[in-house]
Amino acid sequence: MNRLLKSSTWALCISLLIGAGLASAASQQDAAGRFQNRYADLSQSKGFLSWQWTRLSEGLPKPPQVATPVVAPDLKRIHAPQGDAQFTWIGHASVLYQIDGRHLLFDPVYAEYASPVPPLGPKRAQAPGIPFEDLPHIDAVFISHNHYDHLDLETVRRLMRQKKGPPVFYVPLGVDLWFAAHVPGAQITGQHRNVIAMDWDEHAQLSGQQSPIDIHFLAVQHWAARSPFDRNETLWGSWAIEHPRFRFWFSGDFAYSKDIEDIARAHGGFDLAAIAIGVYEPRWFMRRAHVDPAESVLTYRTLRARQAIGIHWGTFDGLSDESLDQPPRDLALAKDSAGISDAQFMLLAVGETRSFKRSQDPSD
Repeated sequence: MNRLLKSSTWALCISLLIGAGLASAASQQDAAGRFQNRYADLSQSKGFLSWQWTRLSEGLPKPPQVATPVVAPDLKRIHAPQGDAQFTWIGHASVLYQIDGRHLLFDPVYAEYASPVPPLGPKRAQAPGIPFEDLPHIDAVFISHNHYDHLDLETVRRLMRQKKGPPVFYVPLGVDLWFAAHVPGAQITGQHRNVIAMDWDEHAQLSGQQSPIDIHFLAVQHWAARSPFDRNETLWGSWAIEHPRFRFWFSGDFAYSKDIEDIARAHGGFDLAAIAIGVYEPRWFMRRAHVDPAESVLTYRTLRARQAIGIHWGTFDGLSDESLDQPPRDLALAKDSAGISDAQFMLLAVGETRSFKRSQDPSD
């Protein structure tokens, strides 16, 4: 019998792809089979070599003046979650989200380098906020796209080997084929599949201890690649996790576009949103694919989220031209300009856990 069925946790009765079926796929591909954004053409990188020359000649990014805050993880709380939902920042875009007895990981990366050729490439500035061996049993993993700072091969291999059976991996279209080729134990077809590929606007459902948890894969403006030769051969997107008691949105990596307004119309009013705030300089190059903190605040307001947590910053040095400590300063200015409080749009230390209740007042 498949290990997935042996796990008591995964007597969850997962109902897959309840929403728009594959026959009514929401994403589109060009003549070469490469996925396309809805509101912009990111089929090619514009000015990459010019950017690399400038950052090399100017010595960018500059070293941070303030270290990214780090706290020891509260393992007792992580293994016995509190409130209606609980959030722990592992670092960069890696998040542990806990809801109704389920332990969900988003974009887990435990690698020291976010790079295909370590030790070259962006290096981790501090250890992951929860040591891998201290994670609770993970029920589901959500991947936003296949960039190395969001999808790490060794991390997903380790998760596939976790005790008491692997999690179910929810991935964008095409990333399931990568799992099948590179991750032992991956099953992408059949009754017992544990890697579920989803298109934009599709949804799935897994059962919580008390209520069903709805999973929606939603379009945002970005791109995908793991080499110079496979640009946009797999899809990218954001995740909405909707439970009767608490509604959560995970941005992944994105640029501000009409996609955010589309999400707001269809799903807006989230209780909590994890919104990228880093990797945004230089704007002339990054604007098409990454928000800056002012656009992160605009995203928060457009989505009508009650509270937000800034992610995708302070972890891997060298992904962009701003220093690791610049995003919090720019976010503070953007929040002040918009009249947004620290309780409404917050930053956590690496390893920090926050518990939330739907009735919680962000002004408290």
